[in-house]
Amino acid sequence: MPHDRSLPAARATAAAGSAARLPAGRVIGATPAWGAAAAEQLLETLLGADQPFPCTFAVAAVKKQSLCFGFVDSAHDETTWAPLAGILREYLGLYQQLGKDTSLVVLFRPEEQPSTLDDYFDRFWAVLQYLHDGDTEPWPASTPLDPGEVWWEFSFGGTEIFVVCNTPAHVNRRSRHNRSFMITFQPRWVFEGLEAHTPRGAKARQVIRNRIRRFDGMEPAGELGNHGEEGNREWRQYFLADTADGTVAACPFTARAGARGQQQVPVAPLAADADQSADYSVLVNSEGQFSLWPAAVPAPGRWRTTGFSGGREECLRYVSQVWTDMRPARSRQRAAA
Repeated sequence: MPHDRSLPAARATAAAGSAARLPAGRVIGATPAWGAAAAEQLLETLLGADQPFPCTFAVAAVKKQSLCFGFVDSAHDETTWAPLAGILREYLGLYQQLGKDTSLVVLFRPEEQPSTLDDYFDRFWAVLQYLHDGDTEPWPASTPLDPGEVWWEFSFGGTEIFVVCNTPAHVNRRSRHNRSFMITFQPRWVFEGLEAHTPRGAKARQVIRNRIRRFDGMEPAGELGNHGEEGNREWRQYFLADTADGTVAACPFTARAGARGQQQVPVAPLAADADQSADYSVLVNSEGQFSLWPAAVPAPGRWRTTGFSGGREECLRYVSQVWTDMRPARSRQRAAA
């Protein structure tokens, strides 16, 4: 479907003059006073002639005017994040109209005093968790909920999305630097036909890696891999360390209760040779989520016993009485705030 530059869902409310060079058809949501300048700085980097930007997809999106922008007022104040879900939902409703060379770039207001890389790492995952906790659509059935699985990918609105974070604290790895905190969302759909085993996919990866070497002046990060490939974990690519020998911390993302749809209480199966009349224990984790576990087996890490045990149906009745709000604790705390 051809790109319609007058997309009804994309609307700009930038101050007159300041956004003259930022096509309105690429902006989803309101454009704050600082937004046009922040976007223009990024566009200058992406279109730099002296050192071509490594991500050829982003450069092609700029040239085809299929790169979309959204703006959020603060990376640190969660009360300003409310528009983000709407921006992402609108984009997911139109991205296939824009063709395969498209991404959504969300820019956060530039800070007078940039934070540390560790702080931005925490902010980045807090934003993704915030989006996930408020998602109204089920997680894709074929996508694992555990970031430790090779086929895991962040998902929103029932759509798998590859996510990249750029920060002011990235200095050595210039391809991950931006003057303001920035998150890029790329639907997995844009990579269809560019898998690692295809000639086009292999060529694209070679070109991008060579550009990274020239742009960053260092080897591509070891975390960069191919989706679904043994040993690869997608989440490690989202936020890269700033040095060649840097390591990425454990993924803090936690799938919310009921992410697959209708709420189900996780019940650990008994061993095949176990007494089928054996009791279960009711467990709870730090997010206030409940599970049933064989009473004779020690509780797994990150779970603790509630003190209630009994038959399976008895335990399920107990859980239905005490687990009345399925939202994770952090979501309830945000709502209360």
